[in-house]
Amino acid sequence: QVQLVESGGGLVQPGGSLRLSCAASGIDFNIAVMDWYRQATGKQRELVGRITGSGIINYTDSVKGRFTISRDNTKRTVYLQIDSLKPEDTAVYYCNLPRQLMGGLVFQSTWGQGTQVTVSS
Repeated sequence: QVQLVESGGGLVQPGGSLRLSCAASGIDFNIAVMDWYRQATGKQRELVGRITGSGIINYTDSVKGRFTISRDNTKRTVYLQIDSLKPEDTAVYYCNLPRQLMGGLVFQSTWGQGTQVTVSS
């Protein structure tokens, strides 16, 4: 069973930083493509970025320069570092295992429970 567990959210002042974590189980994490999304209240969930098993990273244009995705395969964890936080970054942040083929098996899209990030003074 695939499980994704996010952590690291909280209340931060504008200009601050946070590092979110997403621990994965039930998959061959070393080869898994992982995504980060966010959803602000009243808005659609939007893709923040993606990291492949080999470490290739792509970001949505709106977050380039302040968001950094990384992974530690030994810890089966993907990270989202957010710097220079702005009030408009306030959202629930989710990690996602997008639908993909791994080891000859098709894994369906799986979401974590999300972690709340609130940016406010």
